[in-house]
This record gives sequence, structure tokens and C-alpha cells, in this order.
Amino acid sequence: MTAESDAAVNSSATLARVASGDVEHVGPVLDGELIDDTLPQPRARTVRRRFARWWKHSPRVPLWLKSKPQAIQAAKDAVVWVVKSPVRYVGAVVRGVVVGVRSWRGWVKVNDYRTAAEESEKLADKFTEIRELTLFRWKVTGAMVAVAALMVAVVNLLYGADPLWIGGAAASLALAVLGRRKDGSPGRKPALAGPRTLTWTMDLQVLVDAFRDAKLIGKDETLRLVERATRVGDGWAVTTDLPATRKAADVVKNRDALASALAVDEVQLIVERVRGNGGHAGRISMWVADEDPYVRPPLQTPLLGVTHWDAWRAVPFGRDARDRRIDLPLVWTSLLIGAIPRQGKTFAARLAASGLILDAWVRLYVADFKAGKDWIAAAQVAHRFMAGDEPEHVLALVDWLVELVAEVQGRYRRMRDLDDIVCPESKVTPEMSRDKALNMPITAIFIDEVQVPLEDRTPVDVQGKKLAAGEYVGELLTWLAKKGPAAGIVLVLATQRPDSKTIPSGLRAVLGSRFALRVMDWRDSNIVLGEQMNTRGFDSSRLLASHKGVGVLRPDGDTAAGADVLAMTVRTYYMPNEDWQTICQQGRALREAAGTLTGHAAGQDTMPTLDHAAVAHALGAGTAAPLAELPEPLASLVTYLGDDLGPDGRDFVPTAELLEALDADRRTFSQQMSEVGCRPTRDRVTSEDGETRQVRGYLTADIRRAVERARAGGESTGAGDPS
Repeated sequence: MTAESDAAVNSSATLARVASGDVEHVGPVLDGELIDDTLPQPRARTVRRRFARWWKHSPRVPLWLKSKPQAIQAAKDAVVWVVKSPVRYVGAVVRGVVVGVRSWRGWVKVNDYRTAAEESEKLADKFTEIRELTLFRWKVTGAMVAVAALMVAVVNLLYGADPLWIGGAAASLALAVLGRRKDGSPGRKPALAGPRTLTWTMDLQVLVDAFRDAKLIGKDETLRLVERATRVGDGWAVTTDLPATRKAADVVKNRDALASALAVDEVQLIVERVRGNGGHAGRISMWVADEDPYVRPPLQTPLLGVTHWDAWRAVPFGRDARDRRIDLPLVWTSLLIGAIPRQGKTFAARLAASGLILDAWVRLYVADFKAGKDWIAAAQVAHRFMAGDEPEHVLALVDWLVELVAEVQGRYRRMRDLDDIVCPESKVTPEMSRDKALNMPITAIFIDEVQVPLEDRTPVDVQGKKLAAGEYVGELLTWLAKKGPAAGIVLVLATQRPDSKTIPSGLRAVLGSRFALRVMDWRDSNIVLGEQMNTRGFDSSRLLASHKGVGVLRPDGDTAAGADVLAMTVRTYYMPNEDWQTICQQGRALREAAGTLTGHAAGQDTMPTLDHAAVAHALGAGTAAPLAELPEPLASLVTYLGDDLGPDGRDFVPTAELLEALDADRRTFSQQMSEVGCRPTRDRVTSEDGETRQVRGYLTADIRRAVERARAGGESTGAGDPS
């Protein structure tokens, strides 16, 4: 030890002297740094790890040596190849014989000499020479046949049949090589083809031909296989790269054309763009089902087999086409369910409610404006419950919403006073939601047939101003959808009229999760799922009438399909009234055991505590003039164009595209556009085949100005107005 270290030890021993005069030896005191060894530490890069990383990412290593599913599929393909090899070999030999006979026939008929004579217009002069050469070649053929027959007889006489078998095998091998199929040569196509099948699963060339037939790639372009076709569920999956400059979004948009080229119904074909680190703008993942995946009987909800459920976990909602379980997250988000009548809308809403019912710490508000018996069983667990479609029920809902707005404001005020350990952020946590002292349980409000209160015109007094009840309900729901999720409010709305006039655009814009069952057209589907979702391949109007309980789900959170998946088609679980009543009874028993049964379920139908002044201040009621309803065709144009009307959107839209999208008559559409102040113009556009041509259309800037004038309630400038 050095002198400095000895001095440090002696000084530390001196400081350890106690009051009684005794000295306690504590050893040397060393300087150090506090290190948190619970944090993840960097791993040393060994040779083995470097080799494993290279093996996983190297393009030189086949996929079947990197992935177990790919290896299994490669083994299956090898077995299929071995089983089919005899048949394929015989076919190749037959094709070789045909090719050989055709070549011999052309040689005997002196086709090359005849063709040259015809092109030089000297066929008559050369006819005698051609005939003599033809007869000579026939004689050569006869001599060769005779020599071959003599050789066969001599070999058979001297050596037996073994050399003949060997020679025959060699000849068949030569014929098989001659008659082999070449890539890119599909051969003859019959004029009247028979039924098409999913042969592309065994032949990639058929998939390439399908893309060409659908005009998704050019005639001279091809696909690059990223992953070989593998069995996933009851179908085939394949990942491919498109040619340069071709976009996956165009393939998704034209899924119907590709399904037609593959001879399957569009519900059997799923086309998705591969996102994230493993994807790019030209990589697509395809899955083709063997049959319609939604015709099978629905499965029973797995919630019947559990004693309780945690509301913070995603609720089992259904199965996708690949038979993967899809769970729907509800906490910190909201849900909109839209469909035409008798498509399973209420069943879907009850599935979302069942997971929350089985959590004893969840407070439920249930408003059934269908006024039926679908939600009656929920009355035994709901904090507030009503069923009816009269104006008094709408006014009762207004009181509920006012109470919830005040509750959310109170929760945020209380969260400000909590320390960072209990409340790390301005959000309710699982521990906070189960703390009776804090009184911040997860609170879910379910409104079935929400179009009834939204369309109600009963006048209500809001701080001295008269508002329609439906307008006030829309403002309250919009505020709750914006501010409520972080405070533990879950909003679930179901409607059979998903149109722009029923559900305000401001409310739709803040609803996180969407579920669209079958609707009438793409506009209604976009209203539920979001603008331009039909151009991304998600249109619930394409679902069949027999697809009960099947819809397009756009979740606000991760699902089994992956965090990068925008939306998916899901068949919801089946939960009839008997199972629904069982779950509600179990939820009541859980609440009674936990002491959380309150309100209507506990026989305490007290009036809500209302603070209209605070709620009106929060909503800012009356501070802005209401926007005028958009006339047609502006409303449909806003729905169809969506982000294209923004500053980063397109500058020009062809008239033909708008007529096809809106299914409008050309003369009527032109007159309506003229009435709102939009004049057609000409511009150059580039078609899918790269050809540039001049077409008539409208500038999006003109449409945007017309929309702004209509929303401001101003007069439109007609086509004949000189200004």
C-alpha cells in the first residue's frame, strides 16, 4: 500500500472511534460509484453470436435453413416433388416425343428451304429441288430406321435385353430434357378454358401471370419471391416483392382484380403491405383461403370458461380469416360499431361489454335505445341503466353524460395532487382503478342505437341557451371521447345508421377503435372505419349477407395480427342470450363479493349530481357558430377524397374517377358542381401503363374553397357568375 492509502485507512479508523473511547475496526473506506445492475447490460459479441447474426440476415443462406416453418414447408415440397416426379417425368417424355416428331417433320418437309423460297417469291422455280430434297430425306429416314432396327436385333441377340433397357432409359432421359417446361413459357392456352383453381400455390409462374392479367405489373415485369408459399391455417401464404416503381398500395387497392385473376372470391384473398424493418413500399404479403373462411359456424366466446377477467387486458372479440384469436383493447380508447340491421351489431357490443362485466372493479353505464331485451341482463351489474327511445330517455342520457364530464374533470384535479409513484402520468393506472379511496374505477358507457339520441330535437337549456338535445349529446360524447380515456372512461357506441348526418364528424374523428359490419355502400363503410379506408382494401359493404357477425375491425392497439396491421376482417364470437345472462350473473356475484355493486344494480337509482355551469364551460358551448351541412355532391367528395383535399394531397382529380367513385350521372354531376362554384378544367395525367394523356377534371383547390364556403354558410358562386 502507498502512503496515501495508509493515511486514508488510519483516518477512517480514527473516525470510527465511539463515545466510550473504544475503537471499532471497520476496514478501509474506498471511493466508488453506485451502479444499477438491474438495467440491461450490453452483451459481448462472441464469434458464435456474430455467426448467428450473419446466418439470419445473409441473403446467401436459403430461407428454409433460417426458419422452422420454412424448413417444414420445404420438406413438404420435397415430398410432393418426389411423389409427383414419375408423373412429371412421363409427361416430359411425351412432350419430348411431340417436340422431336415436330422437328423431324419440319426437317423432312424442308421447311427452312421452302420458307426462304416463299420469301424470295421463287417457290415455283425451286419446287423441283424442294421435292427432290424431300424424297431424299424420306429415304435417309427409312435407312436410319432400318439400321436402328438391325442394331437392336444384333444387340439383343448378342447381349440380351439389358443394353436395350439402358439405351431406352438414356433415350427417355434425352426426350425428358427436350420436353421440359421452361420458366416463362406457359404454353398454349385453350380458347375455352375450364374452371380455374389455385394452381399458383404449386407454380409461381401462375401467380406472376395473375398479376399481369390484373394489370398490377407489366408484361415484361416479374415478381421476386421473398418467402416460399407456406400453409397458414386453412390457406396459403406468400410474400413477394413487386418490380421497382410498383407500389404495394396499388395492389391492395385492386384486390378484386387480383382475386378475379386467381379465380377466388375477394373474401378469400388477404393482401397486406409489409411494414416495419422487414418491409418496404413494394413488398406485399398474400394469404389465400381454400374456401370462404366465414361460412363456418361461429365459435363460442372463451369468456364463458373464466371466473373473472381483467379489464386492462384486451377482451376476446373473435377470429380472423387465418383463425387467429383477435382480442380488442378497450381501456384508454373508445369503440364505434356500425352496421345495417340484423348483422350482429348488438352482439358485437355485448362481446366488448362481457370482459368489463367480469371485472368487479368496472363501473358500467348502459343505455339501450332499441328498447328491447338485448341488454336487460346488464341491469343487474350496471351502475346506471335504462332502456327506451322516448325523449325522456334522451334527457336522462344528457344527465348521465353531464355527470361523467364532471367526473372526468374531478379525476384530473385529484390526479394533480397525487405523487409520481401512485400516478406517474395524468392517466389512471390499474392500481388506481382498484383503490376505493381514490374512487377512479374504469367506467364504461355503452349506448346502443346511438343515432336515436343524436337525432333527437328536444330543446334543452344550457346556461340560458336553447340547444337541441341531439346536438348537446354529440358535444358531450365528443368531449368524453377526447378527454375521458386517460381518466378511465371507455365509450362504446353502436348504430345502425352510420351516415355523416347522424354521427358528427368531430365525434367520429376521436373514436379510437372502429368495427364495421355489413353496410350498404363504401361511403357508410368509410364513415365507420375512416376516410379512404376502401382505397386501402377495407370495405365492409363487400361482405356477403350470409356473413353474420363478420366485420372489418380497425383496432386502437396491438392484436394477434401485429401492431403494423391497419385493419382486419374478423368473425366475432357467438354469445346468445343464455350465455350473456350467465356472464351478467357471474359479474354481479363478483361485485357482491368485492363490495363494488352500486347504483341501479344495488337498487340505488339516485339522480346524477349535475354541474351544468362547469360542463358548459368545459365544452365551450355557444362560443362558435355551428357549421352548415354540406350539400351534395360536396359531402360525398369530402368523404371520398379525404386527405387529398389537404395541402399535401392531389392538385387535380379526373372527372371519370369521380363519376365512378360517386356512381353519379355525368350531366347531373356537372350541373351540381357548377352550382357550388367548381368549373371543370383539363390537365395531363399518367395512366397505369405509363401513358400521359389530357383529361377533364376538377382542381382540388376549387373543391376545397367550395367546401369552405358551404361550411361557412356562404353563397356559392355559380358558373355563370362573372365574379
